[in-house]
Amino acid sequence: MSLRKPWLFLPSKLAHDLSPYGLELYSFLKGSDTTPVWNPFSFKNIIFKNRLGIAGGVDKNGDHLEAWRRVGCGFIEVGTVTPEAQAPNPGVIMNRDVPALAVWNKMGFPSEGAAEVYFNVKKFKDHASTPVFVNIGKNRITDNADAHKDYSQLITHFADVADAFVVNISSPNTKGLRDLATRENFNAFIAPIRKHYDELKLSNPLFLKLSPDLDSEGQENVLKGSIDHGFDGFILTNTTLDRTHTPNFPSEGGVSGKPLKEKSIQALMQAKNIILKQKDKKCLISVGGVMTADDVFERINLGADLVQVYSTLVFEGPGFFRKVHKLAKHQLGTHTQDKFNEPNSRT
Repeated sequence: MSLRKPWLFLPSKLAHDLSPYGLELYSFLKGSDTTPVWNPFSFKNIIFKNRLGIAGGVDKNGDHLEAWRRVGCGFIEVGTVTPEAQAPNPGVIMNRDVPALAVWNKMGFPSEGAAEVYFNVKKFKDHASTPVFVNIGKNRITDNADAHKDYSQLITHFADVADAFVVNISSPNTKGLRDLATRENFNAFIAPIRKHYDELKLSNPLFLKLSPDLDSEGQENVLKGSIDHGFDGFILTNTTLDRTHTPNFPSEGGVSGKPLKEKSIQALMQAKNIILKQKDKKCLISVGGVMTADDVFERINLGADLVQVYSTLVFEGPGFFRKVHKLAKHQLGTHTQDKFNEPNSRT
């Protein structure tokens, strides 16, 4: 551990609790009013000045949107948001393995609730153009049979401020949530959400966040089912239950960071191959095991339209966005020149 990263010497929960103060201080001292532009991208009339953003779970309630903009985020995902406020799961809910560059959590959608998060997002969107995705989930007391009602309610609530919605049914930390992605349950869950979305006549893109623990057939079923229901893209992936590389973590909860890299890339490649067969363009967002600036551009070169980070911020801090921007400038004129110089658009 480096003395330049003193937070790594703190207990993980304390470091987590102090991190918002570090972010705000860093954004004040080193941030910029101008979002760095590299490899700009547009999708469904949303303009991304660069391809890198934060994943859901980093800023759950949208408390620090301006700070994330100032440190260089090309887009921001808030949430997971639930209709009503709820506390984290009881007991120990997070840990980290610094040598393995891994993070473990079983938070379970802690949220201040839709009303509070809406206030934060609207306040930000009133003056900022940085795209904001709202990651939505059900309250843990909501039965799966009624889960679609929570998601539909959240879509209504955030319709005028969310640039896009992320439907999260892939977290391992809410009991039974992943069951909604099974062949038996998926259509019954998704169909009423899509119907509600269409009744509202919305144009905000709908994304689905997938689990890395689906087998190839399971992922294909979810991808094709989502496409049939008009989803606009996919976030690949959420945290994993696999403990192959992190046997010391509890069996419950999800693991992110470097051990997730291989699974995330596999999911991205499968999704890309399936989407290539579709007539409509879809947006692919890669997250999981993106630990270095080189990793960001590897995902773009593998077919990701956008990239998100979560665990790398635990180990690198918010200065990671500056590192990526620096590499982007360095790579201008190299083998990635076309990738950076030609703005890409998907309608």
